[in-house]
Amino acid sequence: MTDPIRWGVVGASNFAQTTMARAIHLAKGAKLAALATSNPAKAKGFTDFAPDLRVEDTYDSLLSAEDIDAIYVPLPNHLHVEWVIRALKAGKHVLCEKPIAMQESDFDAMIEARDAAGKLAAEAFMIVHHPQWQRARALLSDGAIGRLRHVESVFSYNNPDPSNVRNRSGMGGGGLRDIGVYTFGAARFATGEEPEEMSAIAEFEQDFDVYAEVRARFPSFTFHSLISTRIAPRQRVVFHGEGGTIELTAPFNAGTFDQAELIVETSATARTVERWPGVNQYVRQVEAFVQSVQAGDTYLWTLENAKGTQAMIDSAIRLGREHANR
Repeated sequence: MTDPIRWGVVGASNFAQTTMARAIHLAKGAKLAALATSNPAKAKGFTDFAPDLRVEDTYDSLLSAEDIDAIYVPLPNHLHVEWVIRALKAGKHVLCEKPIAMQESDFDAMIEARDAAGKLAAEAFMIVHHPQWQRARALLSDGAIGRLRHVESVFSYNNPDPSNVRNRSGMGGGGLRDIGVYTFGAARFATGEEPEEMSAIAEFEQDFDVYAEVRARFPSFTFHSLISTRIAPRQRVVFHGEGGTIELTAPFNAGTFDQAELIVETSATARTVERWPGVNQYVRQVEAFVQSVQAGDTYLWTLENAKGTQAMIDSAIRLGREHANR
């Protein structure tokens, strides 16, 4: 029997406590072994469901621990690159929250560190491990709706809290970094294409975006995305083809925003609906990571994949700022 991959978590973020640490704890082939935090109250939120969890006082002590194989990084965005590289140099595999970087140029150092260490490093883009997205990609590849002409995508929520890291520009805040990664990355994953042209309209508070409309032309289709942290919650992706449509009604936070549902319509009367109740895409993400480490399976979302999405984010921020400054 293969030994489990022993995980350490760098930082006791709320998302790590409620979602990802629990996913590691539940995933086959994984063991939630240690947490690095100097806050005992936050540590208790983890030890309540993982009583055997060891708590380290510093991030460095966790990275130097010989009984840790992989590190999960849920720190604020502006700290991601530093701790991904430090974990790789410590000889650990790394799964880091999205966006893994602040700009496309950050990826060169991470890729170099990954290759030098011979370890797996990846952005935690969990949706690619959900069967609804694997199904959508297969349907598009098989021509289920004919020639793809347009993709429309929306992801929004309303969070005006000034203390939240998403509303702090120095910590990598803004909607495009926080959720644009989903709408851009999903289109790229499902179609396998990269944008050739982009335009953007955006509104900013301080130095971070709170509302953005992004358009792009890919080789085979056009793309439109609405991304905002200041309007009512909404998620939806629709692929428009010459012979029909594919719609995902809970494309990004399946199971919390709504049930995962994929709808294919090829005529006024031909409509099929597929659902995946109970699928935990975070657990599947950890299990895919573990399988890649243990068996050498190709990981679905490499640093190179994430770099392409970051290039779109960078362009959207730049173009949105140019439009706002006219």
